[in-house]
Amino acid sequence: MNSAFRNTNPKNGSLSQSPTSRSRRQFVLETLFAAAAFEIIPSGFAQGASRQIKLGVVGNGGRGSWIAQLFKQNGGFEMHAVADYFPEVADKCGENLGVPQTRRFSTLSGFKRLLESGVEAVALEVPPYFLPEYAAAAVEAGVHVYMAKPAAVDVPGALKVLAAGKKATEKKLCFMVDYQMPTDPVNIEVQKKIRTSGFGKIVHVWTTGLTTGFIDPPGNLESRLRNLTWVNDTAMGCGYIGNYDIHAIDAALWAIGEVPIGASGNSRVSRVSPHGDAHDVCSVLFDYPGGVIHSHFGEALNNKLPGELSCQIHGTTGHALLNYWGKSSFRSFDDAMEGEVANLYEAGANRNISTFYKNVIEGHFENGTVQRSVDGVLACVLGREAGLRQTRLTMETLLKENKKLDVDLSGLKA
Repeated sequence: MNSAFRNTNPKNGSLSQSPTSRSRRQFVLETLFAAAAFEIIPSGFAQGASRQIKLGVVGNGGRGSWIAQLFKQNGGFEMHAVADYFPEVADKCGENLGVPQTRRFSTLSGFKRLLESGVEAVALEVPPYFLPEYAAAAVEAGVHVYMAKPAAVDVPGALKVLAAGKKATEKKLCFMVDYQMPTDPVNIEVQKKIRTSGFGKIVHVWTTGLTTGFIDPPGNLESRLRNLTWVNDTAMGCGYIGNYDIHAIDAALWAIGEVPIGASGNSRVSRVSPHGDAHDVCSVLFDYPGGVIHSHFGEALNNKLPGELSCQIHGTTGHALLNYWGKSSFRSFDDAMEGEVANLYEAGANRNISTFYKNVIEGHFENGTVQRSVDGVLACVLGREAGLRQTRLTMETLLKENKKLDVDLSGLKA
C-alpha cells in the first residue's frame, strides 16, 4: 500500500515523512540483550553470495519501496514479488525492482497471492493492524519473516505474534522484527557499561519521543491508507506512543532488563483539526518489578521542535544516554565514553537485513527479536491505555482484559 503499507523516512530528525495471559515474572525478557550480541555485519555482506533468497515485499509505499531497495542492494535476495493494496504502487515498486508484472499483486488479497507465488521470505512493511495476521500466515506457509515495528496494536495481536515467532522457531524459520537502536555500536557499548558495577543500580529512566506528527485529513478508510494518515488511527497504527515513541521505550526495556508491571498516565489530542483518534501528547509513569521509575513523554505536533528518540538511564553512581540521533554516552565515577550514533535509520536497517540473511543461510532460528518486540508493544499499549483512562493500570489487568481493536475493512477492495 502506498503509505498504507509503511512509508516512513527520516526528515528533520523524525521518522515521519518521504498467548494467553502470562505471569509478571514470565514477562522479563529472556532474550532482551540478544540484539547487543548480534554481529555488526556491514552493508553488502551478501554480495557475491552463492545463494539468493526469493523475497516478497508487502507494502510498497515510501518505506516499503525504500527498504526493498536495501534488500536488493544487499545482494543476497532475489526480488521475487511485491504486493500493495494500491495497484499503481505495486507496479511502480515492482518496476524499480525488476519484478515481473505477473508477480505484482494488489488489493487485500494481494498478500495471499504473494505467499503463493514461490517466495521464501517476506518483508512486511504494512500498518501494524495487519502485522499479526500476515506474520502468522507467512509462518504457516513456511516463509521466513522480516517485519516492521510495532508488531501489533493490541494485546491479542501481540500474543499472536509471539505464538507465530515460537512456531517459526519450531519450523526452523527466521522471524526478525526491525528495531535499529540496539544495532548501533555506540548504543551497544553504552548498554554494556550500564551493566558494570561502576554504574550502580538503575533507579530512574526518562524516555522522550518527539516528532512533527503525520497529516490527518478527513476521508474514508481507503484514503486514510495513504501518506501515513493511518498513524492517526489508534486501531490501525497503535497510537503515537506505539508507532513512534516505541523506539525509545524499547531502549528503556533493553537498558532495564524488565517489562513494566504497571503504568499511570495522561494523554490527549492536541493537533489542529484532528480526524483520527490517536492521542498526540502523553505523559506516562511506568513502574517495574525491581523498583525502577520510568518517566515517558511523547509529543507529535508540528510546533517546530526537533525530533527526538532518546533514553536517559540514571544509576546510583552513573548516568547514560541511548539515542536514535546524535550522541550516546556513559558517565560514572571511574569511566566515561561518548560516541556519535551514525545514520541509524539506514545503517540499522542494513545491519538487520544482513543479520536476517545470515540467520536464514546459516540456520539460526532462535528469533530473539520476537519476544522483545512483543514486550515493547505490551509496554506501549499499557502506557497508551493508562493515558486514555487517566489512571494507573497494571499489566496483569491489561492482559486479563485482552482487548482487541477492530477496523471495519468492508469498504476496501478484497
